[in-house]
Amino acid sequence: MGKDLETLSSYNIISTGTVIKGEFYTPGNIRIDGSFEGNITTKGRLIVGQAGTITGAIICQNGEIEGQINATVEVEQHLALKSTAQLVGDVKTNTISIETGAIFHGHCKMNLNKDENPSET
Repeated sequence: MGKDLETLSSYNIISTGTVIKGEFYTPGNIRIDGSFEGNITTKGRLIVGQAGTITGAIICQNGEIEGQINATVEVEQHLALKSTAQLVGDVKTNTISIETGAIFHGHCKMNLNKDENPSET
């Protein structure tokens, strides 16, 4: 998704105080400031605000986490853990950035776009 198209697209928003359980799919972007329990799949950007919590599984193109996550996370491009982020779970991503103060407990597998089994010479 190009930057111009991403800027123009709107966000699905789960507001503070909202609690959702189940499966959620969107081809666009989503911001979570409330609580979500279940599976989230988006072809766009996932933003979890400081008050946001997710328990379950996440699949997204890009992710920016400020809140609390207890989930398996699969990010096609880039995952950013901000200083207030708390992530417990395994991560698969192409790239990751972790700010000072963020908490991450789990395993991380990176460079998904590269050959995972390089031939031995």
